[in-house]
Amino acid sequence: MIIYSVTINIDESVHDKWLEWMKDTHIPEVMGTGKFINAKIAKVLVEEEMGGITYSIQYTAENKEILDKYYAEDSERMREEVTKNFGNKFVAFRTELAVVKEFNDNRLNATEYLFTYGTLQQEDIQLTVFSRTLSGFNDVLLGYKLSDEKVVGVYPVMHRSEEPADFVNGRVYMCSNKEILEADKYEGPAYKRIKVVLNSGKTAWAYISSTQQPN
Repeated sequence: MIIYSVTINIDESVHDKWLEWMKDTHIPEVMGTGKFINAKIAKVLVEEEMGGITYSIQYTAENKEILDKYYAEDSERMREEVTKNFGNKFVAFRTELAVVKEFNDNRLNATEYLFTYGTLQQEDIQLTVFSRTLSGFNDVLLGYKLSDEKVVGVYPVMHRSEEPADFVNGRVYMCSNKEILEADKYEGPAYKRIKVVLNSGKTAWAYISSTQQPN
């Protein structure tokens, strides 16, 4: 991914008109070229010694070849439009940024606790299922125990126990609703997701054998 970043300092005398034009006309026209995946405009939160108000507009292109195509086919026309509308009331400079790696934090959307006791604790599995690694904490589920038999001889499975003192040690993660559904796909038909109350008092989702009824 390539970010085409345009930093503009706009004179306060035309700021409101410029901002409206950028949001309603110019940026949609740039996006209309079909060269960019997305765009965002952000106000720079500093007081400029030179005066004016500074904004950063960032357009994301899939690769450098597409950005070069924008330069060849569209950029001169787009710059002329800005100059025609706002003359010498702005100063702009442009930067190309190559995206090295993206990090997405899903914590704001993570509203569900998930109690795990098997492979979902492994980072490589988390990356496969959730496209991220999870941060969690240890907890205990009372009244359950692990089966002596594993699914396809590999994966542990939990059953409700008739002995209240039985327990399963596990790890709890915060997940989004979408991630819980992805976990359902990973666990498959051998498991059933139910709500449980952990030793900490937190209510969480957990996977038990699909052949057993929940409490």
